[in-house]
Amino acid sequence: MTTLQQPQHPVLGAVVAITAALDGVAAANPSFMATDQKAATLLEIARAKAQLAELELRVLAAAHDVAAESAARDVAAWLHHHTHQRPENLRADLRLAHALDRTYHQVAAAMRAGDCNPAQATVIVDALEDLPTDLDPEIRVKAEEALVGYATQFDPTQLRRLGRRILDLIAPEIAEAEEARRLAVEEAHARKKTRLSMRRLGDGTTRISAVVPDAAADRLATNLEAFASPRRDDGSRTETGEFLPYARRLGRALCQMLETLDPTRLPIHGGDATTVIVTIDIDQLRKEAGVGDIVGGSPITAAEARRLACTAGIIPAVLGGASEVLDLGRKERFFTAAQRRALLLRSATCEAEGCDIPGTWAEAHHWIAWAQGGATDLDNAALLCSHHHHRAHDTAYLHERLPSGDIRFTRRT
Repeated sequence: MTTLQQPQHPVLGAVVAITAALDGVAAANPSFMATDQKAATLLEIARAKAQLAELELRVLAAAHDVAAESAARDVAAWLHHHTHQRPENLRADLRLAHALDRTYHQVAAAMRAGDCNPAQATVIVDALEDLPTDLDPEIRVKAEEALVGYATQFDPTQLRRLGRRILDLIAPEIAEAEEARRLAVEEAHARKKTRLSMRRLGDGTTRISAVVPDAAADRLATNLEAFASPRRDDGSRTETGEFLPYARRLGRALCQMLETLDPTRLPIHGGDATTVIVTIDIDQLRKEAGVGDIVGGSPITAAEARRLACTAGIIPAVLGGASEVLDLGRKERFFTAAQRRALLLRSATCEAEGCDIPGTWAEAHHWIAWAQGGATDLDNAALLCSHHHHRAHDTAYLHERLPSGDIRFTRRT
């Protein structure tokens, strides 16, 4: 009995012809092409990639029997087994294939014409899927038509923005209500996803990971920029004068922002406005290499405790030999707003020699440290930027006030 061979389908024939043609130029060197031919070739390749991608999606949408033949979960799983592509990408392709086959025929047609690439098609379909389910079908068709037209002018990122506002362009009479609905859904989703975790790494650092609403992230970025942006001659440089990467500048800015928060404006916590208490033995406080402890937290150096005592919302608890409290510092030791204004009148910039960081970005420093009985008054005050304030409490540096009023820092020899 003779088995009739099924004639080759035109789709398979086209693909075989494409691969054969590519085999024919496998050894061709494009270096010898004319410039205009290289440009034309790149554009034709982009168009061909879009067309070939649409053909693949079209076959994927009809290939459920391929998966059933081998009992694969779906054709994406079958393809992963045979082609070793990323399974998540294949599943995304399969979802797009079904969407184009069942609903979004204008997008599919644009891909067949080479006018819409797969990334653009994905963005367009996502935008259309996000439209209200009860939207007038005619408006939905207009939205698809508009976004497909934009695909010849805008990249996927720009298309995504347009997709979010497509009703403003084609149906402004319902856009405002829909925008309010969408934002409410996004905000509810953001609240549900919001989380923050902190993990001690054991090397003196803690890794902070967070997912927060976009609005909260925008506020945080604005606040951090207030500390990070002005630090061109301050915290934006290393001790060797090199500029810090932006991520490190933001990290330092976060630390400084936490140190300068006003505890009186924070919620009551444990019976008092949120305040950090540092315990330190009187002998340790007097040492250059002494060590203290943040209550409920980590150990810090005495130098860091002395620096934080100048500006941060920290109460130092000085302990005697038997751990009795010798002195529980009070927040009145912080320089008042009036004193800071007086310091700004005295010096419009950081008082370190040669530093031009504005005084409004600087910190009030006790010239004679709190641990040594220094008073919180103008005679014992210096206005220093964050960088020089750290140096003032760094035992590797000496600092002295010059007759001009500037403060000169020199490294100890």
